[in-house]
Amino acid sequence: MYDYLIVGAGLFGAVFAREATQRGKTCLVIDRRDHVAGNIYTKEIEGIAVHVYGAHIFHTSDREVWEYVNRFAEFNNYVNAPVAVYRDELYNLPFNMNTFSKMWGIRTPAEAKAIIEAQIRELNIGEPKNLEEQALKLVGRDVYEKLIRGYTEKQWGRDCKDLPAFIIKRLPLRFRYDNNYFNDRYQGIPVEGYTKLVEKLLEGSEVRLNTDYADLVKNQPQIARKTVYTGMIDAFFDFCYGPLEYRSVRFETEVLEEENHQGNAVVNYTEREIPYTRIIEHKHFTFGTQEKTVISREYPAEWKPGVEPYYPVNNEKNNALYEKYRALAQTRKDVLFGGRLGMYRYFDMDKVIRAALDVCAEEFR
Repeated sequence: MYDYLIVGAGLFGAVFAREATQRGKTCLVIDRRDHVAGNIYTKEIEGIAVHVYGAHIFHTSDREVWEYVNRFAEFNNYVNAPVAVYRDELYNLPFNMNTFSKMWGIRTPAEAKAIIEAQIRELNIGEPKNLEEQALKLVGRDVYEKLIRGYTEKQWGRDCKDLPAFIIKRLPLRFRYDNNYFNDRYQGIPVEGYTKLVEKLLEGSEVRLNTDYADLVKNQPQIARKTVYTGMIDAFFDFCYGPLEYRSVRFETEVLEEENHQGNAVVNYTEREIPYTRIIEHKHFTFGTQEKTVISREYPAEWKPGVEPYYPVNNEKNNALYEKYRALAQTRKDVLFGGRLGMYRYFDMDKVIRAALDVCAEEFR
């Protein structure tokens, strides 16, 4: 019997395993995939660390979390500065003075603010009834039409008029020439990739891959004193209240016989007519100089059983349903639920680590 059965070898499970083994606990970590690190898994192709499940840039303002991850990996100084393509136009992200200067041929923050305020005033939107009206009221017509509408509709698979307003609570407008996407103090990517980081976190734990939780506990119900579950919370309870909704992503990755394909790690495609949301060129995350390059196109998709769930659909209906599952989870004193699927919300990586450390602090106090 192990002290903990940890279901999922992603970031939450790996951090919990590290903290538990440090305290002399025995851990069995299982994952249904054939690798550790969950969605931050990186795989070497042509000498390039490829983000197999999409781009992951570590950023945080939590100094404790930053110091924690630096114990297990060396981080480079990568700064996320994506660009967006709309038809034959190219814009800097996030929305900043470089964006506005290109869009309207202006130079000063006062000019940019005047244009945006005039567009918002002309639209005369009261209480927004949907995402489109919410976005228009925040940024005006031009930014919405060129940089938000098509991208958002691809992400969600629905017209912006059919999406609830609360999905976009705010859209930051930066009235300075600053392409750094994140405002966090600390930012970077592990020099050796995320997989190595997770492997170090898992040292001291037994790891079994290609292992299904339901099959394992059916054959060995007493395998551990307690379970840490990072899978889908609705699946854990056999969908007794009905299934929660998720969005998924499909990736097309290819090796190109060229040194530099797009000149940037992340290029968004904001037209609705282009089926993918962005192209990732992985070598630029680590300033690679390899003769070849590897790119990945990302295609948002509806989730269905058998497909990897990526993003919880946190609308009112699903949040209410999750609350029922969360109440049920609180009756299971032998199980700790964590991660984006176990807690049914999107987490940045630093927030996953913070959540795991907080759970550990409570569990081992």
